[in-house]
Amino acid sequence: MSIEISKQCILITGGAGFIGSNFIPYYLEKNPEVKVINLDKLTYAGNLENLNELTQNKNYQFIQGDICDSNLLEEIFEKYQIDGLIHFAAESHVDNSIEHPDSFIKTNIEGTFKLLETAKKYWMDVANSPKKGFEHARFHHVSTDEVYGSLGSTGFFTETTPYAPNSPYSASKAASDFLVRSYYHTYGLKVVTSNCSNNYGPKQHDEKLIPTIIRKALDGDAIPIYGDGSNVRDWLYVLDHCKGIELVFKQGQLGETYAIGGNNEYNNLSIAHNICSLLDEVQPKATGSYKEQITFVKDRLGHDYRYAIDASKIEQELGWKPSENFASGIEKTIRWYINKYQKV
Repeated sequence: MSIEISKQCILITGGAGFIGSNFIPYYLEKNPEVKVINLDKLTYAGNLENLNELTQNKNYQFIQGDICDSNLLEEIFEKYQIDGLIHFAAESHVDNSIEHPDSFIKTNIEGTFKLLETAKKYWMDVANSPKKGFEHARFHHVSTDEVYGSLGSTGFFTETTPYAPNSPYSASKAASDFLVRSYYHTYGLKVVTSNCSNNYGPKQHDEKLIPTIIRKALDGDAIPIYGDGSNVRDWLYVLDHCKGIELVFKQGQLGETYAIGGNNEYNNLSIAHNICSLLDEVQPKATGSYKEQITFVKDRLGHDYRYAIDASKIEQELGWKPSENFASGIEKTIRWYINKYQKV
């Protein structure tokens, strides 16, 4: 059956994951003239229930599939005349990358390569010469601040910080960043890249730090904190990240990288204390505090000490500013997870 394409059609990879499933509803609401194709393999980290709100949206379509499947990618580009791509799909859990790095290499490196090759084939006649109708087609690669390695107690990551990945996950993302860069400089493919700090908010997978703290607290279980809890992260509310992604995708300078951070630095132990204090207020235990459940476990191998982002480039060039501070964002997050875990 032929598909009539009368509006811009963008492909989003990994849209059933945490950030993607927050981004797609946001983007469709802001851009009702755009059709979105969501390609997701639906591994353990993908959950279509995160997109239930879009079941009746005529501008949204889900396709289950693997970004490493070149034939499928070519079918999608041809059928829907894809003229924009936002690439979220990735294996992203550091602990899993330590135990099973092979899937990270395949998805994050080979998958990104297959997407770049397909975009180049369908958007360009030859190097530096786009096909008619695809002059403005863009490829936005969503990456992480972990590619920069670990900071000491001072300093910030910027777009010019040398890469120094310390885990199989961050090494695979660094490789994918370099592939994207190479397709701009070698072929003239219109690419932009963003590297974000730790996201938090609704729809995050249960394995991640903040959902784990909330879930374990509510279940009365031990709340596990690596090492002594001193590792520091810069926390970015997921919807603020979505707003930054839209700006970079639409307005970012081609070939450039934009670091997106929340300017909310907290160590893991203080995150646990903060969440437990809020839970004590909004969902108090019969006796005592949730803080009593905090326990320390063996530290992660190669655990980076600190991440922090200087987001002045995206702020100055594109006018982006986070709307949420950590206090407002974490309260919204906790209430969402209370509803998920206890159906209150």
